[in-house]
Amino acid sequence: MGLIYALNGLYFAAFLFLTSLGLSIILGVMGILNLAHGSLYAIGGFIAAYFIGMMTGSSTILMLVTAAASAMVLSGLVGLVIETTLIKPLYKRPLEYQLLITFGILMLIEDLIKLVFGGESRYASAPFDAMGSVQIMGHTYPAYFLFVMLITAVAGMIIWWVMAKTKLGIMLRAIEMDRDMAQAMGIPMRRLTVTAFVLGAALAGLAGALVVPTTPAVMGMGMDVLIMAFIVVVIGGLGSLKGALVGSLLVGLTRSFTVAYFAELEMPLLFLIAVVILVIKPEGLFGQK
Repeated sequence: MGLIYALNGLYFAAFLFLTSLGLSIILGVMGILNLAHGSLYAIGGFIAAYFIGMMTGSSTILMLVTAAASAMVLSGLVGLVIETTLIKPLYKRPLEYQLLITFGILMLIEDLIKLVFGGESRYASAPFDAMGSVQIMGHTYPAYFLFVMLITAVAGMIIWWVMAKTKLGIMLRAIEMDRDMAQAMGIPMRRLTVTAFVLGAALAGLAGALVVPTTPAVMGMGMDVLIMAFIVVVIGGLGSLKGALVGSLLVGLTRSFTVAYFAELEMPLLFLIAVVILVIKPEGLFGQK
């Protein structure tokens, strides 16, 4: 069963990677501690569940592509509206203002989701059922879980390419390393901070879209993943793709094996790891001082 627990850990790490990477980009580039990030994940989940339900009977790939694309676009648009209206005035405010405003945004989005979707759980298991299962070393394992890992790997490679090989990524990393220096060099700060927020929101929406074929979209679904994403960011460090990957794998695998053998220690152990990292290396394993 160790193989299955390891695969389950990788599957959970895939969601965490997409969510925490978006959170890390926003926090690293913009310096905004966005408590509303989990709500963007929830928007992606509800939007995907809606489209999957509407497309019952269509091909599985078409259903998933439509649901994922819709979730990313709408979560990104909501992120754009939030950044340009409510987040923009916060850049020079103290941390407590960020916490209060983004918590207020979280509550606002939760109420909007309830208003639009009625507050009822939405099930969208059609893609999971259609993909069936595969045999891995004598064990039966859901093919959809492997599909999610593949999509996450592709998304991670695209983000790596953007951040490492394009002018956009280089400027974003320059802002993250030294905001004042980047501004003095004429980097378009305003346009890039909006881009970073929309990118982070879209990644959260994609993560939400991928989870609903296995877990129903419910009110408050973004809270648990938000807490886990913060733990990943603490472990991996701000704005680091490598940190988000390693942190997600560590949290995902730890959670999977802990749930299997010592379920009551799941969250205490994850928080203990985060505390140890904060004490030994406050900037995270791959963050910059």
